[in-house]
Amino acid sequence: MKLVVLALFLLAPSGALAQRTQAQSCTAPEYRQFDFWLGDWDVFDVGGAEITAHVRVDSILDGCVLREHYEDPSGQVGESFTIFDSGRRIWHQTWVTNRGRLLTIEGGPKGGSIVLTGAYYLDDAKEVRVRGTWTPVADGVRESAVTSSDGGKTWKPWFDLSFRRHTQR
Repeated sequence: MKLVVLALFLLAPSGALAQRTQAQSCTAPEYRQFDFWLGDWDVFDVGGAEITAHVRVDSILDGCVLREHYEDPSGQVGESFTIFDSGRRIWHQTWVTNRGRLLTIEGGPKGGSIVLTGAYYLDDAKEVRVRGTWTPVADGVRESAVTSSDGGKTWKPWFDLSFRRHTQR
């Protein structure tokens, strides 16, 4: 079966292959909605003066995916992959850490920000709902999140961060 698929791929007229590749590229404006987050960032608590983390957000896979690499002084490391899912017309992010955590959130633009909601699970399998908001600001990006342990009836602040362009020290 694999040989048949490979043979069909290799024998496809070059024009058909080019059309298929072009149709699948990530050049539509929707794919650029989150580009304000691209960069090498020092992260601070909003209003704080001390760096709480370092984050690098790169565009990968032909501009289709944003890859975030997060490191903080406590040794926590995380990575996220964020993509505009063209089939469902929403943004999706999967976040994983070196502490065994997984968070999946989805959503899109809202009032000049990107708002993504979803959940992660505690060690006892209890669900924690999450709503994260990324907003471009004059000196970088503000990312904040709230959580709910009661299925979204009530929300409490989780974090409020300011991303500023990394400076060499």
